[in-house]
Amino acid sequence: MKSLMIVLLIMIANICFAADTIIVHKDARLDILTEKQAYLNRVTSKMTSSGMIKGYRLQVLTSRSRDDAFKTKAMLLQNFPEQKTYVLYQSPYFKVRIGNFLTKSDANDFKDLLSNFYTEPAYVIEDIIEYIPGPDDDIFN
Repeated sequence: MKSLMIVLLIMIANICFAADTIIVHKDARLDILTEKQAYLNRVTSKMTSSGMIKGYRLQVLTSRSRDDAFKTKAMLLQNFPEQKTYVLYQSPYFKVRIGNFLTKSDANDFKDLLSNFYTEPAYVIEDIIEYIPGPDDDIFN
């Protein structure tokens, strides 16, 4: 009985420590599927639970005066008609924000341009932005 146990242990050890080669034959479509899943993961990491996109805006004014906020908005719209401008009210302050930027570097570039027209300091902040990608727009790479 003892010799049988020793033989079994030796056989198990040989099986466990054998250096065999395993060849995997995979379907090439798995690589395509993996790439698509990675892309979807990048897309969803940039989105909120409501489907909006996380991005950046410039906050150019924080004031208790509603008139100052709307005057600043009018000035920004006059100088930068291609950018959307937003007035938010978070009690007791009115905040004026401009732009819909996907990256912080884009927001900083616009901040440099804005400093030529607007002397008050502007801050890059994270915000939920309005963005509709085009058919060939691959923003998530």
